[in-house]
Amino acid sequence: MTTSRASFLDQTLNLLAGGYAWLPGLWRRGDGRMVRTRVLGRPTVALRGPEAVRFFYDERHMTRHGALPEPVQATLTGKRTVHGLDGPAHRTRKHLFMSVLADPGRVTALAEEVGAHWDRRLRDRPAHSRVVVFDEAAEAITEGVCDWVGIPMDATDALAADMVALVDGFGGLGPRHWKARMARARREKWLAALLAEPDALPSGSVAELVARHRDEDGRILDPGIAATELLNIVRPTVAVAWYVAFAAHALHRWPDNRARLRADPGYADAFAQEVRRFYPIAPFVGAFAVKDLTWQGEQIPEGTLVLLDLHGQNHDDQLWESPYSFDPGRFTGASVRRDDLVPQGGGDPHTGHRCPGEAVTVAILRTLAVQLARLDYMVPRQDLTISLRRVPTRPRSGFVITDVREQDEAKRKSEAATPRVRSRQTGTAAI
Repeated sequence: MTTSRASFLDQTLNLLAGGYAWLPGLWRRGDGRMVRTRVLGRPTVALRGPEAVRFFYDERHMTRHGALPEPVQATLTGKRTVHGLDGPAHRTRKHLFMSVLADPGRVTALAEEVGAHWDRRLRDRPAHSRVVVFDEAAEAITEGVCDWVGIPMDATDALAADMVALVDGFGGLGPRHWKARMARARREKWLAALLAEPDALPSGSVAELVARHRDEDGRILDPGIAATELLNIVRPTVAVAWYVAFAAHALHRWPDNRARLRADPGYADAFAQEVRRFYPIAPFVGAFAVKDLTWQGEQIPEGTLVLLDLHGQNHDDQLWESPYSFDPGRFTGASVRRDDLVPQGGGDPHTGHRCPGEAVTVAILRTLAVQLARLDYMVPRQDLTISLRRVPTRPRSGFVITDVREQDEAKRKSEAATPRVRSRQTGTAAI
């Protein structure tokens, strides 16, 4: 085992400037399966690979308490939430999320709700109108998830914009970060008022379950914390809009996938998994070593910041053949090994910190990917650059389409049918 000793200088500024490219750059300077560096003045190691996933998500090794920087808590996750808990407190709070986000019936209902809102929004648009796929997906998903959790639909477009801001603001500084902070304060206050009166919520709704949840000490959640945790259901669901924009990008670059999705909806699972593997979402996750540890013969002192390189692992040529080729076929007829594919983290979602909404992500993505493939549209000239330096990233234009209409039945059955295309690919330096 050789450790990459890429840099012992503090890498915080390089991380902010490099985005998804930062950790892979450090790996390339070494020749091992570990990187040693410093972040925020703290000794830091980075790991990747299935064994590293299992090591990282072992609670005997790591603690999440204090691992999320305040700017991330103030935008993406909120404070005093499940993300910063460990042990019994984490498992009790996590059970709330698993009970709604891992229930197959609820997941299917949510995906169908989102699909119906997507169809309605496109049907109601005037002919020849301009549609930004990212924006349309964010609004349709917001409408669907609000119906699903049982919260009011008033000012939905503003709510969608706030949910997008929460995700968009965590990875940067400046205006988008402060926009995210303001969005979180606004939405936590709004939801806390709703959840403070659980009897007024729809019976059996997700919102009521959150409002009445009791933590490991038997106490009902404070309305402020309940509001933050409900946002941790709504906000990551709306974040699937990033994947939908990536799906539109993939269908444009590799149009053969359109015919496969139209002819075989079962192909949508493989397509969705490859979108999640190929395109960048989370660069890494972090935790602190709870004691002196040894990883494959290398020492990790207590208190070290440990990063699990998610983006790097999803493009690791030791795990994936031709990792920089977009190939849904790698998932056709094959089960996804839990600790290989880690776009939303790894480990066991029931007992660890893996995202409990992974099934929701896949369900919504495959639903909207098929619905996109069944549309006929123009792709006008636009900037489709996907930058690895911006976190989170997406096609710069949001992926614009025009003259949208659903294909007639005869055309849909034709595997040779492809969208009318008029575009300028300005680069995908990120991919």
